[in-house]
Order: sequence, then C-alpha cells, then structure tokens
Amino acid sequence: MSGCNGWAGAVLTFAAALAVGCSGEDPAPPEPTRGAASGGTAPTSLAAVPTTPAPGDRPRTLTIGWTGDTVPASTANGLPPDPGRLFGAVTGLLRAPDLMIGNLEGALTTRGTSKCGPGATSCYAFRSPPAYARLFATAGYDLLSLANNHSHDYGDVGLADTRAAVESAGLATAGLPGQVTVRAVNGIRVAVVGFSPYHWTAPLNDPAAVRALVEAAKARAPVVVVILHGGGEGEGSLHVPPGREIAFGEDRGDLRAFARTAVAAGASVVVGAGPHVVRGMEVVSGRLVAYSLGNFVGWRTLSSSGSKGITAVLTVTLREDGTTVAARIVPTEMVPPGYAAPDPRRRAVELIRRLSVEDFGPTAARIGADGSIAVRRG
Repeated sequence: MSGCNGWAGAVLTFAAALAVGCSGEDPAPPEPTRGAASGGTAPTSLAAVPTTPAPGDRPRTLTIGWTGDTVPASTANGLPPDPGRLFGAVTGLLRAPDLMIGNLEGALTTRGTSKCGPGATSCYAFRSPPAYARLFATAGYDLLSLANNHSHDYGDVGLADTRAAVESAGLATAGLPGQVTVRAVNGIRVAVVGFSPYHWTAPLNDPAAVRALVEAAKARAPVVVVILHGGGEGEGSLHVPPGREIAFGEDRGDLRAFARTAVAAGASVVVGAGPHVVRGMEVVSGRLVAYSLGNFVGWRTLSSSGSKGITAVLTVTLREDGTTVAARIVPTEMVPPGYAAPDPRRRAVELIRRLSVEDFGPTAARIGADGSIAVRRG
C-alpha cells in the first residue's frame, strides 16, 4: 500500500455519506477474508449463504475475537522503526478467530487539522500514515471500530481518510452514525454496530437510538456484535460503577444500562473499550458483556505502567442463533514502548475474574483459571 494514493474517490464518496448522516448499512466493502496476508480462505458471497442448515447437520458456529484500545502510533511522537513488530508477537492469536475485531483509536491520514489548539498541554490527537491500515490486515483483523474519542482527532476529513484506508486494506469498519456492518462468516450472517458518546459515532447515551440500531442489526442477521466505547480512564477506573460515568467533563455513559438495552434489543455479545484498563465481565440474559480489555497497542501513545499494561484477547464462539458455545480470555500485555505480546504471568485472567465478582456478584461471568468463561443461558 502507498499512503493515500488512489483513495480520493473513496474519500469523496464517504464524505458525501457523512453529509447525509451515514444512515443505513455501509456501502458493501468486501467480505472479511483470510487472504494472502492472513493465510486463510477466500471471501464468501452473501448471496451464496444458505439461511438454514440441511436436515441432520450440526448447528454452525463462528468465533468472534476482540481486542481493546489500539493506537498504532502518532506522527507527533515519531513512528516505530519496525511497524510490523506492533502486532508481530500476537499475530497467531489474532488470526485464529473467524471474525477478528479491534478498536482503532486515532486517524489514518496525512490531512486535516488537529483538535488540539496551539500550545495545548493536556490534549492528545493521534495520527498515523494511512498505510498503517495494512498492519491490521496482516496481523489478522477483519473489522475495526471507529466508535471512539480519537477517530475524529483530525476532523471529518481525517475520519473519512481513516475509513477509506481501512476499507482499501480489505477490512470492514463499524461505529459511525446509523452504520450496520453485515458479514457472512462460516455461512452465518453477522451484524456489527458500535457506539460511543461522540457525535461522529452512533450515540451511546441515547437509549432509544441504541435500541433502534441494534434492532435494525438483528433484522439483518441472527448474530449481532455490539461494541461500546465509554467509561472513565486509568487505574482509578478498573471498576464498572452503577450509573453514569463522567470523565474529563464528558458524559461517558451508564454502561450497565447500555448493555441491558443492547441485549434486550438483540445483541448476541457486547464488547467494550475506552478505559485503558481491563474491567470485569458479566452475563446479562445469557449474553456475555465484556466492558473493557485495556490497552492492546499504543506505540509511545498509551501508558503501559501498572494495570494499564495488562490486556487480553477475548474469543467468543457463537451458534447461528446467537447463543454462546464458549468464551475465553487469552492474556496479553502491552510492553514498552507499546507493543502487544503474550503475557507469561497471565495477569489479565485473575484481574478480570476478581473484578467481575466484585462488581457484578450474581451476574458475574464465571472465569476459570485457564481463562475459560462459562456463559449461562438466560
């Protein structure tokens, strides 16, 4: 890939979509694949996917993967000398799920104006070269969420360039206003929607809008993955409190209420990011809710000190009716200055298990010492 070359038409198309509110499904980028870069299979045509298994067939399943906050780099802090190392040690983990999803924070652009004013000392705007989208594709990702506080760091043009870069790399996006991304995986239709408290994304803090978008996704596919970005930040935000979370003067959402609204509307699983630390998990009406997996990659952008360096890959295997077969936490760590690596100390398993029990009591996800998660049917 060579930066922004050849993307002008895609960028203009997306800018026009933003002007009309980006309602409905995004304009049919290719199905997620495990192609030459990821060592897998060819795309699947939605038209060729049967809607029900043949008599006597075992129910189909698919495995969803999720990682937390990811800022590949920022030009303001210099770029890594070996960008491939960002995900290099965990590529095997990322290529294993059938549909690997991540949270891309920051813009992939060479254009736009930073949201931070001249001389700002407590404002962070992240920008990486558009070619960095290929890092995610090579590592094994299939879809990136843009529903977060940094995807708009360089304005509308930066967000448009980011989406164009990601989709030009063969990945799908989710999280923009009204956006329902539908894919066929293992013969199962999957819809993905993302929410955050910011106007350039689907609205986390509007329960009626959350319900409507999740119901629209459920009408398109039997499996619905809901992504949230919200809550406080840092080591003081390990716990998911009841009620609303306010951080940096922003309403970061009532995440427990959000999860229940999403599940009631048809979510098969709810996964989260934003706090830059791991949080507990609970089971709501038989659906797993993972509120945060912490910092995954952040080269000279995200802190790895203390609990901020403890992170994980979550895998959830679902039946074609959206119910859970199995789930697992695979512990990782973010090592200075911001690379992802397996964690030999397996700290995320014990920390998430403890937080789950402390925060959610009877609805806490039951997590084994091996990272397996027992999800009770509601």
